[in-house]
Amino acid sequence: MNFNKVGNTSKVEGFALVKRCEVKVSTKGGKYLDLILSDKTGEISAKYWDYNEKETPVFGTNELVYVRGEITEFRGAEQLRVEKIRNTLVQDNVNIEDYIKSAEFKSSDMFAKIVEIVSAFNDADLKNLVLKIYGENQEKLLSFPAAVRLHHAMRGGLLYHTLSIIKMAEKACEIYPTIDRELLITGAALHDVAKTVEMNANEMGIASDYTVDGNLIGHLVRGAMMVREAGKELDVPEEKIVLVEHMLLSHHGKPEFGSPVRPMFLEAVVLNMLDELDAKVYEVSDVLSEVETGSFSARQWALDDVRLYNHGRTENIAPKAQIL
Repeated sequence: MNFNKVGNTSKVEGFALVKRCEVKVSTKGGKYLDLILSDKTGEISAKYWDYNEKETPVFGTNELVYVRGEITEFRGAEQLRVEKIRNTLVQDNVNIEDYIKSAEFKSSDMFAKIVEIVSAFNDADLKNLVLKIYGENQEKLLSFPAAVRLHHAMRGGLLYHTLSIIKMAEKACEIYPTIDRELLITGAALHDVAKTVEMNANEMGIASDYTVDGNLIGHLVRGAMMVREAGKELDVPEEKIVLVEHMLLSHHGKPEFGSPVRPMFLEAVVLNMLDELDAKVYEVSDVLSEVETGSFSARQWALDDVRLYNHGRTENIAPKAQIL
């Protein structure tokens, strides 16, 4: 988080987006606000222990607030102990878009690149299937993040993640000619498309939580359902529909990670591995971009609770992919 120091003290202040705000009760029986705050540089857990519900409101998701407090450490991670928090005022002269984390490439360019790659397919069935689903979901695809938190949780993050996998898939097909290139790219293009149904996200690309559909069905199953519906409308042969459905249903790899089936043919296996690779590269790079050379990060629960080491051999370790 990009907070400013308050004079010569250890306190910080600044503006941030509220990603989560809940009223909780401490072990001593007092109420406090449990928050997740974010800006373009990242996010931080925050606690407002001196919360008084008569004086301070419960802030809504995606509200821009002014906050002042002190950075502390809790279980190896930074945490903000809030001393003051309020809604922004007109005289603050701040723009919410300046605090929204976005992909480094324009969403329209990433969308156009995916369409360009797919439009060159020799297999008309797979081409029409992808283009139909992309056309029907274009507006959301241009802004949606790839997650509420963790990897590619930013405006345009879903297309960023998708195009990264497609570009890796093309390289893999050059090395391993036994891979069906068009089938693999079809799976890559569609594997997360149903996240547009799974998450609640606004036009700024900020996801607050998961929808009822996302919680009850999930993007793997919903994506397969979208493929079947579009495939039937386009008269795509059943065997092709099933192959694409399987790739979407199995791309998390294991039942414990949400896949109802494991990958059972080459392109499905490769898609699962590329999906995991892109997510892990982003997550590790994102964490290490905040770690000084020669130092370790706090434990990362999303990465098997490991502490990551910044060896310093890479000049700029920020999570960037060369996709355009």
